[in-house]
Amino acid sequence: MEHRSKLLILYATQTGNALDAAEHLAREAERRACPINLLSLDQYDPSLLPQEEVVIFVVSTTGQGDTPDSMKVFWRYLLQRNLSQHWLKGVLYAVFGLGDSGYQKYNFVAKKLDKRLMDLGGTAILERGLGDDQHPSGYEGSLDPWLSSLWRMLNMIKPELLPNGPDVVIQDTVLIDQPKVQITYHNIENIESHFSTASDLTCLDIQIESARSMHPGKLSSDKSRPGCFLKMVKNLPLTKSNCGKDVRHFEFEFVSHAIEYDTGDVLEILPGQDSAAVDAFIQRCNLDPDSFISVSPREVDDHNAHDSRVPVKLRTFVELTMDVASASPRRYFFEARCTEHERERLKYFASPEGRDDLYQYNQKERRTVLEVLEDFPSVQMPFEWLVQLVPPLKTRAFSISSSQLAHPNQVHLTVNVVSWTTPYKRKKKGLCSSWLAALDPRDATIYVPVWFYKGSLPTPSPSLPLILVGPGTGCAPFHGFVEERAVQSKTHSTAPIIFFFGCRNEDADFLYRDFWLSHSQNNGVLSEAKGGGFYVAFSRDQPQKVYVQHKMREHSQRIWNLLAEGAAVYIAGSSTKMPADVTSAFEELYLKKMRFQGKMQLGGLGH
Repeated sequence: MEHRSKLLILYATQTGNALDAAEHLAREAERRACPINLLSLDQYDPSLLPQEEVVIFVVSTTGQGDTPDSMKVFWRYLLQRNLSQHWLKGVLYAVFGLGDSGYQKYNFVAKKLDKRLMDLGGTAILERGLGDDQHPSGYEGSLDPWLSSLWRMLNMIKPELLPNGPDVVIQDTVLIDQPKVQITYHNIENIESHFSTASDLTCLDIQIESARSMHPGKLSSDKSRPGCFLKMVKNLPLTKSNCGKDVRHFEFEFVSHAIEYDTGDVLEILPGQDSAAVDAFIQRCNLDPDSFISVSPREVDDHNAHDSRVPVKLRTFVELTMDVASASPRRYFFEARCTEHERERLKYFASPEGRDDLYQYNQKERRTVLEVLEDFPSVQMPFEWLVQLVPPLKTRAFSISSSQLAHPNQVHLTVNVVSWTTPYKRKKKGLCSSWLAALDPRDATIYVPVWFYKGSLPTPSPSLPLILVGPGTGCAPFHGFVEERAVQSKTHSTAPIIFFFGCRNEDADFLYRDFWLSHSQNNGVLSEAKGGGFYVAFSRDQPQKVYVQHKMREHSQRIWNLLAEGAAVYIAGSSTKMPADVTSAFEELYLKKMRFQGKMQLGGLGH
């Protein structure tokens, strides 16, 4: 049998957008009868890259120009010095990036990947595509025209991949009869024994691992089973009510087993979903919530590969893996079957012409899967397709704001409870933050599934002087830093810390006010007496706005003194402009000092 080439699509995602884009690309390829292989970069062996014929990369840029976690190992491999400039000779590739032009390092990962692949001898099929969150249609505004060019170029260079040409597409009605997963329904008696003797916690652990390992949404393998479970013991507001924001301090205790973590680490939480929304979705889709199911890829013939998976109730599977009441459905959700009077509108939404209107209706309004199904009552889909088309329920990441030295059996978070109004004045809430905010610490039956990960802020040694800049909830990791250094200072000498904090109003959102002030007095770790300092910028308490960079200029001499002692600078915060403004303030300070020192030297020479 003749071997037929496949189009290899490799993606690296942090929040799921690059996965959505890669799946859209894969689906468009399948509609052109192009065989594909879709993999996350952490599932791919980079040493095989020279053997590939055509590779399409879909990569997002996170934070301040960082590679997604799933790309780090692959990227390190590509940077090896022993790889020659001919290593990828004969390999055709294309890169599509997802980024936000509001950030300094816009699409930095896609740009550096494209350059490295070229340096290693790869041949670009077409110019890299750069998707922008700021575009009126989001990243799809760039993806659609880029894909049109990709199919045209592939048809010229590798026509065997597109046997029907670049424009002949298989009807969606044919594709919807070919789901990629199969659902197996199980006899209840055989299942109950798995859970009959298990404790509530063990039972939940088994259910989460089983449901999430079965889901086809290519969730990372290490995210199926929780690292551990936590129980909330404190839920405290940090902001004044009715001030326009709601920031909470959450304290959790380990209930399964304690996990060691460092200051600066990250906690990922699997949020609970609203029970009423889950029930409404199941009812709307005519599903049996109590049936026991297992989900497996249709193309895998080896049934033994799935024997180890414990079937779960359909309702449990939906609740733990399918984001029905928070995330917007994928674009090809709108290719569903429905009655004649709704078909035209759905067909328009799914077309290139309707892309901008779909973006306004779907993503901009953050319409949920449940809301879309209610808007189109005649849409009926088999559960196999719903599993593929409903976005996977994702974990949410938060910077840890405690030190394990100070709180041995606990972990603390500082969380902004997200809420906003859509362009059409609909009230929306963030899934995870609002779920956490609604938890009652007195309810001992709620277990929070979590995973611990290394953060991007390295844990500082006690002897390292620190300059910290963290307005708003950016202060979270620094709360842990200060807690830890306060404990360390009781037994041996520690280096000083200067911390610049910023908020809107002293009375409304001065997070952890008493904590910072107590450590900045009486020879605390933030006290000027110890060489440190604590300085706050209240941006709205006076006619002219004051930000952290203004406070830095005010105290430039103290910053310079600490830098001269070898201080490390840490910057944290969610604002897109803040890191650039703070960096500019440091550069300005450095240049001023250099000019001043130059004048001093010239003055010395003149005597």
